[in-house]
Amino acid sequence: MQDPFFTRTILRWYAEEGRDLPWRRTRDPYAVWLSEIILQQTRIAQGTAYWERFMQRFPDVFSLAAADEDAVLRLWEGLGYYSRARNLLAAARQIAALGSFPDTLEGIRALKGVGDYTAAAIGSIAFGIDAAVVDGNVYRVLSRYFGIETPVGSAAAKKEFTQLAQSLLPKGQAADFNQGMMDFGAMQCTPAAPSCSDCPLSSSCQAFRLGQVDRFPLKKSAPAVRTRYFSYIYVRCQGMTAFRRRPSGDIWEGLWEPLFFEHGSEQDRGQFPDWVDAGALTVLKKEVRHVLTHQVIWADFYVWTVSGRVDLPADYQWVRESERDQYGKPKLVMKLLSAL
Repeated sequence: MQDPFFTRTILRWYAEEGRDLPWRRTRDPYAVWLSEIILQQTRIAQGTAYWERFMQRFPDVFSLAAADEDAVLRLWEGLGYYSRARNLLAAARQIAALGSFPDTLEGIRALKGVGDYTAAAIGSIAFGIDAAVVDGNVYRVLSRYFGIETPVGSAAAKKEFTQLAQSLLPKGQAADFNQGMMDFGAMQCTPAAPSCSDCPLSSSCQAFRLGQVDRFPLKKSAPAVRTRYFSYIYVRCQGMTAFRRRPSGDIWEGLWEPLFFEHGSEQDRGQFPDWVDAGALTVLKKEVRHVLTHQVIWADFYVWTVSGRVDLPADYQWVRESERDQYGKPKLVMKLLSAL
């Protein structure tokens, strides 16, 4: 479905209103790819500083490929969704092995952690490939403008919106159109309180005509939220503390944490194995709420000072307290350390 008015309007709006972002001042595929991975689950205001730090520490893909995982995780610390950092390193090593950044949509899509949206974004911005991006902003703009009733999040919606976005894409101007769509959704056609009164598309927008802007896009039922109960015990022993690397198969895989217990229910909180001297624990904080996608964690923080090393589970190791900042940690653990 071609709509020349829609396409021209997005291009004109982007030329006048588009955001000036540091990775938009280059066509370096490494810089563009890095920005897209960081911004997958991160607001631009927060992600920009991380992008700048990564570019300073690892100015090209080969320097990143040569880094060790802990160095990358430390630099990523605080961004969450740490699988992105591990995928970033794995993809950098793929690119280094190839000798250069892949310049086809198929080659980009083959990189670890790169999906259809990210491949289209990198391909269009860095290489001028005529591939349309489809993300949350694009779903919202298209569903409102065309009055699309298909619930987003379904396979049918992905196919429908991708075909529609591709049909609207102006040949040879994919980078500006894609970035215009993303900015338009983020700045003009926002999820709440969109600026319809001064919107250049409002004269043809189906949702605006029907007075149902807030109804779009339609969404599938959200999955249930899981509640979990954690306890962290920061063990102190003559300048040493106990850390472990979190195992695979759960949140924060590969990051480091102090002595950790998960309780089956709220009533079980504060119950520990017999080898933990519960009477010697000092409470730092209780009921710290930490929200993840589809999970809410309630955490208690303790300090346990011991005169000699206690026998800990085999996956823990003793590290110097002065060196704990060298270990990549989840944001919840950072809260614990800041409370010490």
